[in-house]
Amino acid sequence: MAQIEIKNVAKTFGAYQALHDINLTIEDQEFMVLLGASGCGKSTLLRIIAGLETATTGEVWIGGRRIDNLSPKDRGISMVFQNYAVFPHLTVFENIGFGLRMQKLPNDEVTRRVERTAELMHIEQLLKRYSGELSGGQRQRVAVARALAMEPDVILMDEPLSNLDALLRMEMRAELKGVLAESKTTAIYVTHDQVEAMSMADRISVMHEGKIVQAASPIEVYRNPSAEFVAGFIGNPPMNFLPAKPADSGKWTVAGQMMDGPGGGSASLKFAIRPEDLRVADDGFKAVAKVVEPLGAHLLVTCEVDGQLFRAVLDSDFKVKPGEILSLTPQPDRVRWFDPQTTLAVA
Repeated sequence: MAQIEIKNVAKTFGAYQALHDINLTIEDQEFMVLLGASGCGKSTLLRIIAGLETATTGEVWIGGRRIDNLSPKDRGISMVFQNYAVFPHLTVFENIGFGLRMQKLPNDEVTRRVERTAELMHIEQLLKRYSGELSGGQRQRVAVARALAMEPDVILMDEPLSNLDALLRMEMRAELKGVLAESKTTAIYVTHDQVEAMSMADRISVMHEGKIVQAASPIEVYRNPSAEFVAGFIGNPPMNFLPAKPADSGKWTVAGQMMDGPGGGSASLKFAIRPEDLRVADDGFKAVAKVVEPLGAHLLVTCEVDGQLFRAVLDSDFKVKPGEILSLTPQPDRVRWFDPQTTLAVA
């Protein structure tokens, strides 16, 4: 069992607090993604789990054993970094088996593990090559295979695909998720790329300013963001926001339209809707098209609604030109509401 428990972990660098009281449980064999913009604390948290940084306060447990007081080599983890760190003077076989040799494992065990992980990563035909004979994607596969060959309880990955081109990243995303599921390893993956997070994770922990804002499944984070930050960060393009004022009979006024919304007597709320959850219909928001971007499968129209920037994802066959007025109606069950004071979602 390799359940990870992060308990009240905080980290300060002088006067700067990088992490604020982080509490998170990652289940055995779960693929957890730490997602956030640069400077949010995701890599710092990963390095604390790895033992490359020391937490100011808090504890880290793996498999029921406290490990934050252990050296990195005794924590039962392997790590894959953004840079491939493949030794140029060693063959692929020797690179994958490097850590196993350091553990002084028997030759037959080294061979068994190297061949198994090479097969998992589809590089068994490359074992006799040197790194200079490999492409970037192949070198990244070698780095992952070397980590998996250690048969760790936990594998930690810090933006391992960011140096690859777009097509290769897409291929590696699918491959990595399948390999880790087959190896039955608990994984923590750091990225700023929400497409990676959404496509790979069992759960996503969205981080902002040293805090975990929401930890949930990808579809839950996408459909039911717990805070305005998550709604504005997840999605490409992100959610649209409009101010809402209370009206009679428990309704709300949004950009001149009467809408059903939450009760509770708030003085104001923020209405939120994803661009793909809008359709063109009568009696909707009056939107002035500003920019029209054909994106193949769909049309991204940047509009102005009630003086606010507002985006709509429409069918690619829809005809609209800048300056034209659209009537956009939100799909009712996809509307979300946020408290402008707390920035948290309102049920």
